[in-house]
Amino acid sequence: MKSGFLPGNQVTLLESGSEYFPALLAAIDGAVVEIHLETYIFADDATGRRVAAALAAAALRGVVVHVLVDGFGARGFVDGLGRGLREAGAHVLVYRPEVAALRLRRHRLRRLHRKLAVVDGRIAFVGGINIIDDQDAPGAEPRFDYAVRIEGPLLAPIHAGVHHLWQLVRWAALQRRQFEPACVVPDLAPRGPVGAAFVIRDNLRHRRDIEDVYLEAIATAREEIVIASAYFLPGRRFRHALAEAAGRGVRVVVLLQGRVEYVLLHYATQALYGALIGAGVRIFEYRRGFLHAKVAVVDCCWATVGSSNIDPFSLLLAREANVVMRSGEFAGRLRDSLQRAMDADAAEVRAEDMRRRPLLARAVSWLAYAAVRAMIGFTRYGGRDYRE
Repeated sequence: MKSGFLPGNQVTLLESGSEYFPALLAAIDGAVVEIHLETYIFADDATGRRVAAALAAAALRGVVVHVLVDGFGARGFVDGLGRGLREAGAHVLVYRPEVAALRLRRHRLRRLHRKLAVVDGRIAFVGGINIIDDQDAPGAEPRFDYAVRIEGPLLAPIHAGVHHLWQLVRWAALQRRQFEPACVVPDLAPRGPVGAAFVIRDNLRHRRDIEDVYLEAIATAREEIVIASAYFLPGRRFRHALAEAAGRGVRVVVLLQGRVEYVLLHYATQALYGALIGAGVRIFEYRRGFLHAKVAVVDCCWATVGSSNIDPFSLLLAREANVVMRSGEFAGRLRDSLQRAMDADAAEVRAEDMRRRPLLARAVSWLAYAAVRAMIGFTRYGGRDYRE
């Protein structure tokens, strides 16, 4: 792992927006020098307006506030909540603005999918939760997702990462080459017992870092692998790694989205069910609401929480960020949360369920899978992993 594990961190698991947003707002309200926030979606809903108001208040009291949003996921932000933030003195930038919505270009799929916040160089948040109300989803139940709150030495690479991307986007947007120094030096004092690493994916030096971290953990697993991924369409390397783990006696469990959110990905994923189940992988579909989690636990002491799904758009195209922890206590807490979700709100997909699927449903799944492969081929980033 290129970034390396750093000891001495306090890492707190936050389950869904009900735990994440109060913690984020408390950190913003306590900020005195600098805030960096990156998000794919920044919705103009009750939650988005609360976060925007807290950021604006911080800017008005003299905190340097940087907000970076994705040009596709947060299309209306600049002319909506972003305008109010700028009027308050916050700095707002857009990653790859959508300037030609009807034009099909391969670079359009390269999005900012990270969900990060760093406050005063002393508190960081990393996870999969956008700035959007949990209830702002089809259906009655809230989204199910995770983030972590971090204090300790891991603030060094996280703070450096958000500052570096801000500089890149600032240069691209304003055509200015001046270097803007960070306002704070991160607080790297030990705060807890957790060894952790910050892992990113981009198209420069970190093209496969997140996937490689997963593959390393899967290859060394001895007892159990539990993965929850909102969108799951792994390439051959990842599928073979899971099958090999199951073949050597490891309990391999994958918790996936049970409701249809994005039709193409939903049915493309189902095309892989038969082979995975046949290899010994157990698949559960979360059905209470919409699963948005991107987490995993391996054996008793390895865990990851972040923004990266196990699909080609995350693993090959988008900018993503995960935190990996080596901690029995943290891994146990995350595993217990996933197990509760599977016991109460998910259903297992069994081999007999796949055999009973109508021929038309199978055909739709394979057509969807072929369509996704064609999209990845169009981008030229898939390599052999998605050509079969």
